Amino acid sequence: MAKADAASGPAEDLWVFGYGSLIWRPGFTFVESVMARLHGYHRSLCVLSHVHRGTPERPGLVLGLDRGGVCRGLAFRVAAADAAETIAYLRAREQATAVYVERYMPVKLADGRAVTALVYVADRKHLQYAGRLPAERILELVRHGVGVSGQNPDYVLQTHEHLRRMGVLDPVLADLAEKLAPGITAPRMGG
Repeated sequence: MAKADAASGPAEDLWVFGYGSLIWRPGFTFVESVMARLHGYHRSLCVLSHVHRGTPERPGLVLGLDRGGVCRGLAFRVAAADAAETIAYLRAREQATAVYVERYMPVKLADGRAVTALVYVADRKHLQYAGRLPAERILELVRHGVGVSGQNPDYVLQTHEHLRRMGVLDPVLADLAEKLAPGITAPRMGG
């Protein structure tokens, strides 16, 4: 288990669990990525984005891990030598407004291994925690959100597409993707 802070760095390899944009844009060096499951949390568009996909005046909506269920995503193994740099990078990226809580949690890899991974969980006490929103409000926020990392619809479409390629169906993202880009997000037939 690689629990450490960015200053000292872990003595072992670090595992990082990705459930949203980390799946398709990790931004750090890793030596292995494996499909994985995190129990006790689910992927949810429950975080108002004030930086990456929106602004405080016109927030976007991004994914967070919220309590309950199971989340399928990717676990990335980072070499011990790169762990401190990766933790620093992830803190800068994920904690721009401190809307996530950094935790080390057990995840089950698709190949049967059980590892402890660095995970970012939505902070339900944070003012940007949106909770469960009606579909119409989700669509409105996503459609109009733009931040330093780009347009909110691109974030949703990229995440949906990469999850789909992994064989993961997220009904909320699938429905939203169909409304944002009709016809483009339909499952591909054949090879």
